[in-house]
Amino acid sequence: MTGPYGAYGPYVSDLHDVDETQVATVGGKGAQLGGLVRIEGVGVPDGFCVTTEAFRRIMAEAPSIDDLLDELSRADPEDRETMRTLGARIRRTVEEIAVPGDLAAEITAALARFGERSAYAVRSSATAEDLPTASFAGQQDTYLNVVGPTEILRHVSRCWASLFTERAVTYRRRNGIDDRTVLMAVVVQRMVFPEASGVLFTADPVTGNRKVATVDAGFGLGEALVSGLVNPDVFKVRGGEIVARTISAKRRAVQPLPSGGTHEVAVEARRQERPALTDAQVVRLVGLGRRIEAHFGRPQDIEWCLVDDGFRIVQSRPVTTLFPVPERTDGEHHVYVSVGHQQMMTDPMKPLGLSMWRLTAMVEMHEAGGRLFVDVAPRLASPAGRAALLEVMGRGDPLVRDALETVLAHEGFLPALPDELPDAGPGAPPAGVVSTPAEADPAIVPELIARNRASVAALERDIRSKTGPALFDFLLEAFEEHKRVLGDPLNMRAIMAGMEATWWLNDMLGEWLGEKNAADTLTLSASDNITSEMGLDLLDVADVIRPHPEVTAFLRVVGVQDEGFLDELVKCDGGVEAREAIEGYLDRYGMRCVGEIDITRPRWSEQPATLVPVILDNVRNFEPGAAERRFQLGERKAEQKEREVLSRLRALPDGDRRAEATKRMIDQVRAFAGYREYPKYGIVRRTFVYKRALLEEAARLVEAGVLADPEDVFYLTFQEFRDVVRTRRVDDGLVRRRREEFRSYRALTPPRVLTSDGEAVVGAYRRDGLPDGALIGLAVSAGTVEGRARVVLDMADADLEAGDILVTPFTDPSWSPLFVAVAGLVTEVGGLMTHGAVIAREYGLPAVVGVEGATRLIRDGQRIRVHGGDGYVELLS
Repeated sequence: MTGPYGAYGPYVSDLHDVDETQVATVGGKGAQLGGLVRIEGVGVPDGFCVTTEAFRRIMAEAPSIDDLLDELSRADPEDRETMRTLGARIRRTVEEIAVPGDLAAEITAALARFGERSAYAVRSSATAEDLPTASFAGQQDTYLNVVGPTEILRHVSRCWASLFTERAVTYRRRNGIDDRTVLMAVVVQRMVFPEASGVLFTADPVTGNRKVATVDAGFGLGEALVSGLVNPDVFKVRGGEIVARTISAKRRAVQPLPSGGTHEVAVEARRQERPALTDAQVVRLVGLGRRIEAHFGRPQDIEWCLVDDGFRIVQSRPVTTLFPVPERTDGEHHVYVSVGHQQMMTDPMKPLGLSMWRLTAMVEMHEAGGRLFVDVAPRLASPAGRAALLEVMGRGDPLVRDALETVLAHEGFLPALPDELPDAGPGAPPAGVVSTPAEADPAIVPELIARNRASVAALERDIRSKTGPALFDFLLEAFEEHKRVLGDPLNMRAIMAGMEATWWLNDMLGEWLGEKNAADTLTLSASDNITSEMGLDLLDVADVIRPHPEVTAFLRVVGVQDEGFLDELVKCDGGVEAREAIEGYLDRYGMRCVGEIDITRPRWSEQPATLVPVILDNVRNFEPGAAERRFQLGERKAEQKEREVLSRLRALPDGDRRAEATKRMIDQVRAFAGYREYPKYGIVRRTFVYKRALLEEAARLVEAGVLADPEDVFYLTFQEFRDVVRTRRVDDGLVRRRREEFRSYRALTPPRVLTSDGEAVVGAYRRDGLPDGALIGLAVSAGTVEGRARVVLDMADADLEAGDILVTPFTDPSWSPLFVAVAGLVTEVGGLMTHGAVIAREYGLPAVVGVEGATRLIRDGQRIRVHGGDGYVELLS
């Protein structure tokens, strides 16, 4: 290779000869620096890269490393001692390898061109580093102010070895990256000795706002900031103006030593509280950052140094922690509300799942970070629409409403709120005693269920003969039927009848009787609730299994991935009956699973062993006939509550009219509250029919040699899948990139509300008077319960005892079988009418949802008290 300083051999590349496409040769850091060199007006210290070819050469010098890497690959990533010991042995082996003479000669020749006795920064540059999906910031080593060829070579070896620090190995394992696939290059750059240094984020790292840049600055070398030795000055810049600043007392700084290395020094008292940068310098630095961001096409985390009033950029990496923003080119402001928070599934979805959800949704949806969002800016722009939207959002999830109100308060972002909002909108409570919501005929519920069943049956019948391109044409027509069923005005009327009656009862009985969340008891054991029936029906399965100890013993050793266990089950005494019971359950509910809105998730019919831990919990925790007893108990409690409420109302002034209106609303709740769950069940049934047909098509592509694995199609959109079927060609690189993107999306936490500026808006609960340390959430199911918290992140790992309180990030309908075994529920996501809340009320479980960080703040096994009517959780000693 030839740089401005002459020719190099195979092991060294000048920074001027590389760019961001050459990660495989010079690693992430080296590639980014090569890209920076090419941006006009951006100063980068001169230097070169010791390429990954040199690292391969070194690793080949010690065959014993292969055996150590084999041991490392087999080690449990949670076994920190083993990871630490193996990593240390590999590092020691690498550092003890003598650098071959020809390799050492290339490095020293490059140093001679820059100045052998000059000071250098020697920095690791792994091929899995500074990537768009994983930054690996701080995982490998950097050495500053290294002087002389001997020391340079020694520190290059140390950088190679740092690929196997415990933190680097653990980080790779958590990001699904094989140790053998990562190579190490080393960047050697002329040292700069700055007056000030720091970090520039071209997007606000806290809020995610892409229009706000943040500058952290301190005196001397940047190590003082990175190590936490000093608190930096912090400047926030928007539109070329500093909009916020914090000037800290910077009492220490890191400076170079003449002989090499660095040391801490005290900052003179008169300078400690002086800004490290002037306002003009801050604005100029952000301008450079915007040019760098434009070059790389995404927000950047930039390390900078100030030398003689000029900036030198020593590193730039993508900011990987920001939640992506839906792509729009209209230049307008948009406000996105998370669909996943409404559907109780905030995990990312694969491309096929995302595209099919968008094709079957009733409203336009936008995609970012593997999640779906709805743009509510048009509704917020209209005063009437704004009031109605905030009312409905506030009833479902107060955090969403508060976040939207925060956005509305941003001056100039959206039209300003009028002085007064209308008092009513869709879903608003009635103002008068007898002003009840429009009532619906309960006879429409069985009619709607029959229509839904007929529609699914027709889909199952008609899809059987469809293959190839004709299948995709058929599915596009089926999606229109899907939307017609979902958007049927009669269907919406039935859903709203139950919801509006619930709101009316809670509002009016709260006003008249001081009753809090009265509808929670009045909805117990409501009819036609397919999701609550799903939990009770699994109790009936347990009743079949309980009398057969051999079956129970067999099920205890079944693994979640053991797909053939039902065939083995029949060999046990009682196994035939057990299998029939499980298969009967799967016939009705086998299309369900955790995260069921994503078509690519494995269904219970595909992985029936997923249900085994829950069945065993039911066998252990319940007596025979528990399902029927629970349902009858709920009916009795609801009837008793109805009599009590109506009796108390009749004793009030104008009591007969109030009681009459309340009775009508109780009847509406009892008739329609359960139906709220059926449309989702119908959607999931249809989705499973689509999935089976598409997987059969994918299997045919595998047989034809077009695909390596049927599930490769999960990483294609519906249209891309259709094109592969038509052309018999697939872009393997696209599938691979989509897999990597999906893996990175899993590390992101989706916000409830996201603006087109990238700001992730966090709402807050506005409540006072709660106990110190209480975790605040949304009250969705009345009652107070104390018990042992079981923090469950995966339904398959549930191990519940009677009286436990389930604590989990979110619950969709597939979690309902667990509800029968617990005494209370706490989730991080959810609203008043989401599935978890509906089923908690149906089962009479005290529940608080929308508790931010619940699975982190509550320890598994800790005693807690859930105040379901007041919406908070107490942590007990």
